[in-house]
Amino acid sequence: MYVPIILIVLLLLASLKQVNQYQRGVMFTMGRFTGIKNPGWRIVVPIFQSMSKVDMRVKAVDVPDQKAITKDNIAVAVNAVIYWKVVDAAKSVLEVEEFQYAVSQLAQTTMRNAVGEVELDELLGQRDKVSDRIRAVVDAATDPWGIKVDNVELKDVSLPAEMERTIAKQAEAERERRAVIIKAEGEVAAAENMSKAAAILASSEGALHLRTLQSINDLSSDQSNTVVFAVPLEILRAFERMGKK
Repeated sequence: MYVPIILIVLLLLASLKQVNQYQRGVMFTMGRFTGIKNPGWRIVVPIFQSMSKVDMRVKAVDVPDQKAITKDNIAVAVNAVIYWKVVDAAKSVLEVEEFQYAVSQLAQTTMRNAVGEVELDELLGQRDKVSDRIRAVVDAATDPWGIKVDNVELKDVSLPAEMERTIAKQAEAERERRAVIIKAEGEVAAAENMSKAAAILASSEGALHLRTLQSINDLSSDQSNTVVFAVPLEILRAFERMGKK
């Protein structure tokens, strides 16, 4: 008497499937798609029905190192991380097989193609621009699969050892060039200031004499100094005028 009841209870328990808050259930009845199940407990009749659970959360997938040739024929190895999520659970199951693997493979080929379209300087100096290009291509390709690509970040760009040495030499030469320019600009500014000061001293009567006395006063603070002093012509002329009076 109790056997049928027990069997019914066991069948009911076996038919209950839990869909978590971050999941959606893609329901099939006798092999045909019959709808999306929201979070909660759902009844799936064994044999006649089946349900595939799809994680709707954002996923971060590492794209392994990809060897590529830049537009200026430099061999590099690039890796990245791609952030994506499923926005249409039905499409992710019906339109593509193993969508996670498909997204990873698509990102790898797209990254190699994107690197081949730019020169090395652009790849190193404008990573955001290259990342946006990869994201746009992958996002457009995965849209029919019900997948949205939120972001792509290039993590590392590896160069051959000889290229790294060449770039280091270029950077050092650039620093030396800037140092020479800054030093030259400083000398030009100093020369201009000295020229202005000389013009002012020459145009003001007695200014050179006062400047000479100030220099003597500065030197006299250190008794260990031996000073050879040349009398300015202006002072001699001053004495000459005094003698005439």
